[in-house]
Amino acid sequence: MTFPTPGIVLITGIMASGKSTIAQRVAEKLPKSVHLRGDVFRRMIVNDRAEMERDFSDAAFEQLRLRYRLAAASADIYCQAGFTVVYQDVIIGAVLQEVVDMLKKWPLHGVVLCPSPDIVAQREAEREKTGYTTWTPQELDHGLRNDTPKIGLWLDTSALSVDETVEAIFAQVDESLVRS
Repeated sequence: MTFPTPGIVLITGIMASGKSTIAQRVAEKLPKSVHLRGDVFRRMIVNDRAEMERDFSDAAFEQLRLRYRLAAASADIYCQAGFTVVYQDVIIGAVLQEVVDMLKKWPLHGVVLCPSPDIVAQREAEREKTGYTTWTPQELDHGLRNDTPKIGLWLDTSALSVDETVEAIFAQVDESLVRS
């Protein structure tokens, strides 16, 4: 079995868990696909952007929800055009269920990348961009594992290469199904 066209593959996890790299590789293996990067909607805000920092404001959370709504609307439009959308973003906590509900129109597969916090810290140190400024990998990992609904396929990628992770995702398509 493979992912449906049209349909949505939602890939989430904490920062530096490999979402962008894995989403790109999954999209490349599909015949008609889009890699939708949710963070692009946050970066589009030029003035008065509220960041999701420690003790974040109501405005920051509302902008986060706006980002998710914009991504869901974009995914819907791409699906209407016949694409499989590989949508990746940091979506942790109870809001994951809200995002899943926004994507209700199309077949949906969910993949949660959850390498150990130590591996995430190592990956963060090796990459050019810096994601962790106010949170630690341990704090976000705690929120992921304890406050996030167990939706879709949860995959510990601590010991997996990119290729092995993509292979595991395709091998477990049935387990990632959230809704057909």
